Parts: sequence; C-alpha cells; structure tokens
Amino acid sequence: MAHNHEKELILWFDDIGIDDVALVGGKNASLGEMYQYLTSRGVQVPHGFAITASAYRHLIETSGVQNAVTEALAGLDTHNLRNLQERGKKVRGIIRNAPIPTDLREAITTAYKKMEDEYGVNVDVAIRSSATAEDLPDASFAGQQDTYLNVRGAEAVIDYCSQCFASLFTDRAISYRHDKGFGQFDVYLSIVVQKMVRSDSACSGVLFTLDTESGFQNAVYITGSWGLGENIVQGAVTPDEYYVFKPTLVEGKRPIVSKRLGSKEIKMIYDNRPDARHPVINIPTTDSERNSYILSDDELLQLARWAMIIEEHYGCNMDVEWAKDGDGVTKGNGQLYIVQARPETVHSQTSKNITETYLLKNHGKILVKGQAVGAKIGQGPARVIGTVGGINDFQPGEVLVTDMTDPDWEPIMKRAGAIVTNRGGRTCHAAIISRELGIPCLIGTVDGTERIAPGMEVTVSCAEGETGYVFAGRLEYTIERLNLDEVPETRTRIMLNVGIPEKAFFECQVPNDGVGLAREEFIINAHIGIHPLALYNYDDLRKKAADGDDDLAEIVAEIDKRTTAYPHDKRQFFIDKLAEGVGRIAAGFYPKDVIVRLSDFKSNEYANLVGGKLYEPVESNPMIGWRGASRYYDPKYKAAFELECKGLLKARNDMGLTNIKLMVPFCRTPEEGKKVIETMKEFGLVQGENGLEVYVMCEIPSNVISADAFCDIFDGFSIGSNDLTQLTLGLDRDSDLVAHIFDERNPAIKTLVKMAIDTAKRRGRKIGICGQAPSDFPEFATFLVECGIDSISLIPDSAVKTRLRVLKKEQELGITP
Repeated sequence: MAHNHEKELILWFDDIGIDDVALVGGKNASLGEMYQYLTSRGVQVPHGFAITASAYRHLIETSGVQNAVTEALAGLDTHNLRNLQERGKKVRGIIRNAPIPTDLREAITTAYKKMEDEYGVNVDVAIRSSATAEDLPDASFAGQQDTYLNVRGAEAVIDYCSQCFASLFTDRAISYRHDKGFGQFDVYLSIVVQKMVRSDSACSGVLFTLDTESGFQNAVYITGSWGLGENIVQGAVTPDEYYVFKPTLVEGKRPIVSKRLGSKEIKMIYDNRPDARHPVINIPTTDSERNSYILSDDELLQLARWAMIIEEHYGCNMDVEWAKDGDGVTKGNGQLYIVQARPETVHSQTSKNITETYLLKNHGKILVKGQAVGAKIGQGPARVIGTVGGINDFQPGEVLVTDMTDPDWEPIMKRAGAIVTNRGGRTCHAAIISRELGIPCLIGTVDGTERIAPGMEVTVSCAEGETGYVFAGRLEYTIERLNLDEVPETRTRIMLNVGIPEKAFFECQVPNDGVGLAREEFIINAHIGIHPLALYNYDDLRKKAADGDDDLAEIVAEIDKRTTAYPHDKRQFFIDKLAEGVGRIAAGFYPKDVIVRLSDFKSNEYANLVGGKLYEPVESNPMIGWRGASRYYDPKYKAAFELECKGLLKARNDMGLTNIKLMVPFCRTPEEGKKVIETMKEFGLVQGENGLEVYVMCEIPSNVISADAFCDIFDGFSIGSNDLTQLTLGLDRDSDLVAHIFDERNPAIKTLVKMAIDTAKRRGRKIGICGQAPSDFPEFATFLVECGIDSISLIPDSAVKTRLRVLKKEQELGITP
C-alpha cells in the first residue's frame, strides 16, 4: 500500500514498496518491496534509503533552474547527435551547479549517520538513480542515469547525489524520453543509497527468471563475473553463464542444466588508496580466476530459488542483480544478496502465439563468430566505431561494429541493422538494448573490430543457435511465421530430432510431442572434445608425459586447456558436460519424453577427439565396424561407457529429469542387447527403476527379423531408416559410387519397416521412426501412418508441414487424434 510520504525527502527501505514508484522510482520501490516482504522468506537484501522525487523537485524549485533547463532544450532534435550532445551538456551543467537546499543536505547527513550506526563508521554505499518512470512493463529506462560505487562519508554522498540528479539529463536519457513520448519533466529522479555488498572481493552478476533469447519460461538464467557488477552491465567482460531448471528445482533436485565458463579478463574492485582518483578500479583477473566458475552449485541453486520467490511475488518474469559478499562486512562472509529486481521488458511484450523463424538460404565466408543475442538475421554496410565520440557519422541501417557499448550509444543503436561487439555477455548493455529493440546482436567476438572492414557489406546471423556469425556479403534469407494456435493434434505423435542443447529452448516451442532422437554426438564433440578414455586414464597419461613422452605431453596440455574448471577430476568433466547437454534438451521438452540415443561414434570419429588415436583401431569400413552396442560391454571401451552412464544418471536422478528415456544404437543381436542392459545396470542405469525405459534402434535387418526376441529385452523401437537402407541394400552411404541407389522408398525397405511395426504392435511395444525419410519424402510419412506407427520424429524445420500431411492421411483413414 502506498504511504502518505509525499513531502518527505528521505525514506528507508522499510517504509516503501512497489506502490511508491511515483515517489521513489522503480529501483527504490522494488528494493523496499523485497526488503519488507521477501527477507522473511530468506531473500537477503542490503539495507538503505531513498532520496525521494520530492527532494529532486525541492532542488529544482528552490534553485530556480527549471526555466534555464527548458530554454536549453528548446528546439531539441534527438536525431541530430551534435544538437543533442550540446544541449545535454548544457543542462547537466545547470543541474550540477544548482545549490543543494540546507534541509536536504541535513536529511542526507542524518540518514548516512544512521547507516554508519548499522554498518560502521565511513560505511561504503552505492548511489544509483531511480527514475520515477523507470522499469515500466513497456519501457526500460535502465542504465540511463549514472551509478557510483564505494562512496564514503556524508559529504561525498551529497556530492554524488548532485551528479546523480544531473544524470537525469544524460544524452541517452533525453533521447529515450523524447522518443518514447515522455515530457522531459514527466520523469523525476529519486536516488538509491544502499550498503555496498563487498563483491569486489567475491563476485556479482545478473539473472533472469526466463531464458533471455528464446523466452523459455522454465529456466533461471544466471550470469556473473569476479568483482563488482558494473562490468557485466557495461559489457566489459564475458561472464560465466548458467541455467537452472525451475520445475525440478521446486522438487528439491539440483537441475543445473548448463554451466559455461566466461573469460572474465578483468574485475572491478575498490580503490581505497589515499591518492586514488576514483572509488573503484579495474584490474586483470588471475589465470585461476579466469579458469574457474565464480559460484558453487549450492550457490547457483540458492540464487535460482530466490529468483523464483521474487518472480512469484511480483507475478511476472524478472531481471535481478545479485552480489556475493567476500569480506563479511554486510552480515557474514560468503553471503549472497539481491541488490536489485525489475520486471523483464522484452519477452513480456511479445506474442507467444506467433513464432518467427529466420533461415539463411546459404552460408558465405565467416568473418567472425560470437554469442548470438536473439534469433534474427540483419545485414548492411559495417560501420566500425572505436569510441562513442565517433557515433555522429553513423547512418541508419548500418551494422554497428565496436568494442562494447554503454548507454551513451543508445541514440544510434536503435537505427542499426545489427550490432557486433568484441566484448560482453548476454546480460550486457548491448545485449539488453538490442533485445529490446528487436535487432540481431553478436557479442564477445574478441576481434570483430579488426576482422570486419569498414564499409564492407555483411550479414549478421543469430539464427544458427547459441553461436552467431558475421558473414561477408548480403546473404539471402527467409522468415517463416507460424501461428501456433492453428497447428492441429494428430494421433501419430510428431516428435523432434534434437542434437544441439543450445537450441532446445527455441525448438521446444515448435508444436511437438517430445523428442524422438536426442543425439549425444554433438554434445561430446562440441562440449567435451576429448576421448572419454583419455579422461578416464588422465592421471596415467600425465605421469607418462612427465617422464618425457612428448606426444602425450601435447595431449595432456590440450586436455588441461579444455578442462580448466576441473583441475583435480577429469572424469567428472565428462560426466557433468554430458549431463548438462542432455539435461538442457530434456528440460526444454519436460515433461514430454526425450529419447536419448547412447553414443554412436564410429572409430574414425572417436579418433578425431583429443587423445582418440591412443584408443581407437584403424578400420577399413568404420560405418559397419566397432560402433554402438558392441562397444559398451567390450573391456576395451567399458570404462568410457561408465562415464556416459554416470552422466545420464546425473541428468535423471540429480536433476530430476526422469522424462529421459534411453536408446541403444546398432545392436546386432538380442544377446548383445542383454549384455548392454546388464552393463548399464552395473553402472546404475536400471531398466524400470525410476521409470527408466530403454529402447533399441531398429536399423539392422536382424532387428526386424528377430524383432520378437528384441521385444523381450527392450521397451520399444525407433526405426533408423538411414542405416536400415544402407544395410538392406548392401551399400555404404558414405560412398559416392553407389549413392544413386540409396532410397528409403525402395520396396524392400518398406517391407522391413512394415514388418517391424506389425511385430511391435502385436507385442505391445512402442515403435517410432527417427530417420530422415519422413522429412524428405511426404509419401513415406503417409506410408508410416498407414502402417500404424506410434511416432514420427523429424527435424524441427519440417515438423509442422509433416503434421499437416499426417492429419490429412489420418482423416482419410478415419483415425481420430
């Protein structure tokens, strides 16, 4: 409930709440709301007070500067950057020189003294703006006024408050208000004065209660780096990134489905030297800091739980700033704190019913790559700008290429065809603003300003997943729009083939009945990159390398480089990364079935992993050699399979993702199937336990001919039409010489497919297909429906089209969903 405090100059967090925005602005109102209502639920918020909008009005009125400000802004043209810069500078000078009224000065001094009583003499505080129209659901004023950290002493607080008042008229704030239709005096400034959390000796960051790229609601997305949080907001560092899955977190599980190490090159700390020119300073991080995660798993889960409490209280998706106290000054060493929360302003404004999919028709020369923000494609001539002083030359539609942006760049960002930065994470300024504006943005390219030539025509694609690319030239692309309300239900389950964890939160929004094929190969290749046996035997390899084996020394060095966050247990690296990759896919589609196919590399593919040549034979035809089931129980590979099983067990048990089902590939005989089931059981994956179902790929003629025997062992089948075609027709699908014969529509293949479906149906086993044929050939999809198949699993791009064909066939056959 709003309090009757209109005339008060100072209000403490205890006295204000979310209804007091008009009086104390969005930041203060939110801090007061959390301090009053959420600390009792365990959410820690440092204490502080608000200098109210009444105090700002009091300053303006007693100093008589309003007319001078109005005069300075007469004839403002926000699209003329020089005009804007000149007027903004003049206005800030007017406000800065306005004398602080005596009663306001005394009120600030008294409040600061009370802070000293609570936290100690000369207590360090943060001073932040809190504009009264800030953080509205449809407009974000975030970051438009200034923030001052490690401010000590009443006189310093008063001086920085004067600077804060003046920052209401930064160029970007004037421009933003003007373009959003706010009058320049419609927005008043309140100020937050809050006890600093000593994250300069620990870490800090930003989290969102949804995935910022896809809008996926069931994840908490956490970013952070060492030191004070300003570097993350500004995009000066590439932070660590984490995802925690909400539904099973509530059940008491530990569902950290993604952990990504950021480079974190610098950190902002206090500069308390007597001759310091600024209260804070940036210093390089150590190798150890760069190569380790900033938070423990327990801390990540704690933050995620708090995020859900905050989201529940506010009733909407939230954007939250957090900090960890490394010195124990606030309340206790190592404590986590929430220092800000505001409604998320991008996905709350987008329609959930219409999806847009951007698709490049072809790929060109890659100039740079980085982290993709959003999922769009943009193009135009590159404008490479070194500092904000160069923004005057920017033309609408150009691609902005720079080191990093801050709010001073905002006037040109809204006119860019795309944005590319060297530095920053997905919660930095460039990412947040481009997301709000709906402009594709590529961050953390490292050297984009060097590798993209000024004036060069480029295409910036954020439509390829988590990694985005800048291509040379203007490439053709299409936009597919889909109204999700118009997608029909079918009896035949339409599932998706998914291999890239980073795409799962996007792809789960395509109408689907789960995942019919989640491949481990991409996860092992892209996120691990090391042969599992090289990790299993790491200690032995390191000893031999130390004894002078140069080849092994090179392998060990590469393993060390890729596993820096795991200095002591390389096996755990494999387990965790596999669990996270599979877990992220399973989380995206939860609680629908996600059928994960066990690793199906061929020996030549395994050999390409780091250390792979130490363990892999040279086979003349690896396509039909040592692959799939034959590896898992073999003493030469069994230790590697143990790591795989432990990763899957972690995803199912620790993360609570029991929607994961497992599938055994290339299982040649029923006896081999029994051996695999026994080996899985030995490593903790027990068929039937905790709802675990185990399927087998039906991709070898023997799987069809002996289908009854396979039904005795497995819970279901998934037809792999690629391998079934190759082995039935006796050809190598890697060979160009016989490629023209390869066709899944061959009568022999269709006969085998129908036989497999008939046997599975007779025996009450599930059967689906995950091969490429239904995607490529519409008539093959309708043939499967005629046979009565339970599910068809497709690449996401063809899922909706195939669903419509399937519906039409089901209607012809009189089948109802």
